Order: sequence, then structure tokens, then C-alpha cells
Amino acid sequence: MVPVYPSTTNTAAFTSPTFIASTNSKIAWPEDPFKPASPTVLTWDALPNLIASDPYLKGWNDTIFGNATEYFNLPPVVYFMDGDSGILDNAREVKMRIKAFAYAYRMSKDTKWVDRAWAEVLNAAGNGTTPFGPDVDKWNTGHFLDAAEFSSAFGIAYDWLYDMWTDDQKAAIRSTMIRYGLQPGLSTYTENASFGWWRNNITGNWNCVCNGGLTVGSLAILGDDTTGVARQLLGFTVDNAKDNCAFAVVDDGSWAETANYWYFGTTGHAEMASALLTATGSHYGLLDTNTNFWKTGQYHMYVFGPTSLFDYGDHGPNKFSTTANSMFLYADQFEQPTFALHQRDQHDAAEPWSMFWYDPTVSGAFWDGAPLDHFFDNSLDQWASMRSSWTDGDALFVAIKAGRNQGHQTHNDLDAGDFVLDALGTRWAGELGSGDYRATGYFLSEAQDADRWKYYRKMTEGQNTILINRANQNVLAAPSVEHGTSGTTQGSSTVINIPGDSTAYWTSDLTSAYFQATSVKRGVRLLNARRQVLLQDEINAQAGVQWRMHTNATVTLDGTSARLELDGQTMEVSILNAPSGATFSATDAVRFSNDPTPPVPDQANPGVTVLIIDLPAGTYNLQVLFNPQWPGMSTNDFVTPPSVPLDNWSLTSHN
Repeated sequence: MVPVYPSTTNTAAFTSPTFIASTNSKIAWPEDPFKPASPTVLTWDALPNLIASDPYLKGWNDTIFGNATEYFNLPPVVYFMDGDSGILDNAREVKMRIKAFAYAYRMSKDTKWVDRAWAEVLNAAGNGTTPFGPDVDKWNTGHFLDAAEFSSAFGIAYDWLYDMWTDDQKAAIRSTMIRYGLQPGLSTYTENASFGWWRNNITGNWNCVCNGGLTVGSLAILGDDTTGVARQLLGFTVDNAKDNCAFAVVDDGSWAETANYWYFGTTGHAEMASALLTATGSHYGLLDTNTNFWKTGQYHMYVFGPTSLFDYGDHGPNKFSTTANSMFLYADQFEQPTFALHQRDQHDAAEPWSMFWYDPTVSGAFWDGAPLDHFFDNSLDQWASMRSSWTDGDALFVAIKAGRNQGHQTHNDLDAGDFVLDALGTRWAGELGSGDYRATGYFLSEAQDADRWKYYRKMTEGQNTILINRANQNVLAAPSVEHGTSGTTQGSSTVINIPGDSTAYWTSDLTSAYFQATSVKRGVRLLNARRQVLLQDEINAQAGVQWRMHTNATVTLDGTSARLELDGQTMEVSILNAPSGATFSATDAVRFSNDPTPPVPDQANPGVTVLIIDLPAGTYNLQVLFNPQWPGMSTNDFVTPPSVPLDNWSLTSHN
């Protein structure tokens, strides 16, 4: 599910990222004569010309129609209360379908799509042929994400199909949305309803999605709502989102929760900003009150490796129509063409929002001039992204983090020092992802003794980092980081020739993350023109030490060496200058028998092996070398780096 780029030199085919101004209606959006008092259908009318001329828009259009046809033949979404996760999957699936049906009608004028959208609306309102939740609270306001996403879905249905609804249908949509979504949403502001906790100092996806859904729904019915609820809500949601949602992006561009929760948060944020712009002509500061918000596009690009995301922490629920297509809106609003050029090649680009947010005048290659490395230094996450190419699916990619173990809306792991490693089209060191969201205590607390930290996937034990005394890291950890890069950039070709001295490194003092250690430092660097990786740990511990790495590979052990085989590829791993007693061992990804017992059993991790170096208390310098077995590269082509203390690392320290 990642793009495949040409593997031969093609410099002439690509140019620097830019937008090319044009008045040609076949290749550019026409000027919008928007006036708030008289909205137009300009966008819908302009799309056919653009689709005919732009291969991306044509491909997305075809896919949307294909998806709509698939949904058309399914029964309406069946109500399912998924424990503490509520009916969020229901809400997002309804929203996904309504967008597809409404889009298909607007582009084809075939009223079968209107009828099918109405069946979905009736069903989610509890007026279909099967029950849909309790009458008093059909949209599950106690888990307000659900009500917000339903409000957004109904707002889209109301707006996109406005001229096709009868007065009775419009009244039904309005009354359902107000009763089950907007009025409860208003009560969170005017009556401080308990399910509105997401309003207060919540810089994450909850604030973005809840305010976004309420805003989209309110704007859709604003001119027809005689109750005044929509107008009142808009007096709260925008300012609240500016104070909270907008600051889920920290000053280096990282999303405050996790790389996967970026999708949910930015989708809510972008939908809200777009709705405000198209309905009123202003985003009211939602896009620029945080002057660093634009950097989150960079964050998303760099957190993406050749095989997948650096997917630390929780991954979240099913995404449905939650995508990375906010990148198209941000490309336009922040004048960052690289964001659109990167996203248009992704598997989730084919979705109705893309048809409006994508500017077809964008031109060039997102990788042209793009640095191969980027370091994100905000203390919340402190992470690094280093690679050998933006366009080679077999490229080497290392991402590693330090950061705080609290402050991520209870979506993080105890994982300072955690890393992933891609090479040869395969992820060799990977993440386990979310635990069971319905598990007792999973989200209740992030204190040191919280139940969350008793689940294997959230414990330090379940991460690719150092474990001391088989104990969790300190939730109050405050690591520091240093780094350097040769500044290598990719040119316009999808083929890049890496200079021999091209390198990058990142080091962190992780001592504060451990209770029984005098010093713990970790560093990673790229070697040999970015073809090898050195991971180095310097440890002084008063209890047993374990070096741990989770992999899907088949592992063959040989003392201080290990062979990893996966997807027909091979990775050789070796301990350099091995301390006395340091050898590799391997085990299944399961908890230790004497670990604290979690409230409910762990999820299984089938097919996952933990590669381990196990040592008693002491002082160690562990240097682990990763050698991907590149085609055509002989044993003599690999280098053995010198032993250099982490504090002495520099761009030339390993020459």
C-alpha cells in the first residue's frame, strides 16, 4: 500500500515542487465568485473538465464511484456498541458512505444515489427497518466522538444534496442532528456536560473531531435552523478549536498524540477549516493561530518510511474515510506544494475531499530537493527520521524517538529509545501498535502504577529499547538529544546516488527514563553511504539489562550474530566488540512470568520474535551493527566502524 516509483534514471521527467498559475478551466480551478449570502455550485460544475484532464482526479473519481457502488449494494450500517469505543465505527462508516453517495449523485445526476443516501440517513436516525440504538441517545453522546462524526455525516448529506431533499426530509435531518448531536454538543459548552471533557486543554484528535463535526453540522443547517442551536454552537466551537485542536501540533510539527492519531486529528481540523472557508470565506484563525501548524505536513512526510509509518504508540480505531488528505488542503492554504505531491501518490488519496482540496496546477516531484534526514526536537517526542531515498521501495530507513512518557492523550507507550528499521522493502524492527481499547484501565491513567502500563504492548518490555530490571520506564522521563546530518538531498530523479560521506546520526541521554541506572545513552547512525546501521548503547545499571527488538523475521542465532530472514530478504545483525557474556537470544513476544498481572490478558502477538541481548547489572557499551544483504554487495563491501563513545560522535567520527 505504498507508492512504487520508477527505478531508472529519469531526471527530465520531474521538476521542483510548485503551483503553476493557469486560467485554463481544464487544468485549474476557476476563480470562485463566492459571496456568503449566495453560495454557488461552482466546484461541482468545474470538476468534470478537471477530471477529464487530470489523471489523478480521474483515477480518484473512478475509485469513488467504485466504492459508492460497493456500498450501494450493502445494507445500511448495523448498529454495534463496541464497549468503551462506542459506535464510532458506525459513525465513520455512515459518514464514509454518505460522502460517496452524495458525490456520486452530484457527478452523475442519477437519483438512485440520493435514495441510497436517504436510506442511510433514515437508518442512523433510528427510522429505518432495523433498530439503531436507544431512543434517548442514539448517537452515544457519552463517547462524543460518535455524535460528532454523525453530525458531520448528516451535515454533509444536508449540504451536498440540499436541492434534492424535500422540505420534510430537510426537517427530519435537522431535527435528528440537533437532538442527537448539536444540542448535546451545545450543552457541553453552556451546561458543562460531563461528556464535554474534550473541550478543556485537550490538544489532540478528540478536540479536533468533536469541534469539527459540530461545526460542519451547524454550518450546513445554519440558514434553516429556527432553534438557534447551530448559531450558538458556532459561537463556541471555532474559538475552542483554536485554543486546543490547533495546538495538537507542537513547534517542530509533530502531532502530540501519535503518528496514526495525526490522521484523525488533521481530518477533523481540515474538515472544519474547509467548511468555514467555503461557507463564510474565512477560517477565523484556525489554520494560523498556531504559527507552526503548517509543519505538520513535514511531520507526516518524514514519519512515513518505505514500508509504513513509524507507528509508535496507539494506532487508533478503523479509519474508514479518515485519511491523510488534509495534506491537499494544507498544501493549498500554506503554499506547500510538496504536501500535495506526496499525498497524491498514496493509497488513501481516492476520497471525495481530495476532489475539492487538490489543486491540479501543482507540479513537480515532492522529493526534488528534499533532505533525507529531519530531526524533531520538541521535548514531547524528540525523534529522528533518516533514510537513503524518498522513492526507492527498498531504501534504508531508520526512525527513533526519545521524548516524554506522558502528555500524549494517553496514547503513547513507555518507549524512550524505541526505533524502527526498514531495508530491502521490509520492516525488520517493528511496532506492536494498539492494545485492546476495551481492556480495563487502558485509558484511565498515565501514572507510574497505571493499569495501562501492565499491558505488554504498552510496557517498556514491548518496545524496541533498553529494559532494566525488567521494569517499566519512568513516566517522568525527560531525555535530551543531539544529532547531525551531512545534509544530503535527493534530486529530481527517482534514482539517487549517495555520496560516500553521506551520513546522519542521533543520540539521546535516556538516564531519566530508568530507576536503577546511573547512565543510559543510546545512539544510531547511518554508515557506508547509508547502507548499514549502527545502534549503540552505553549503560551503567544497578540491575539486569536487556536489549530488545521486535521482528516478524525468522531468526537464526549464532552467538554474537543473528540472521534475520523475511520476505525473501536477509539482514545480518552482529554485536561488535561484544562485552563478556553478550550474545543474542530470542523469544516470543509475551510478558515475563513474574510481570505484574494486567486486569485482562494480553492480546497475542503471533509471528513476532524478540531479539534479545541479556546481561547482568554492570557497565556496558553495546554496539549492534545491522547489515542488510543488498543485491550485488559482497562481504568486502561492508564496513566495520570504529568504536567511538556517543559523546564524541560527529559527522566524521566514524570515517
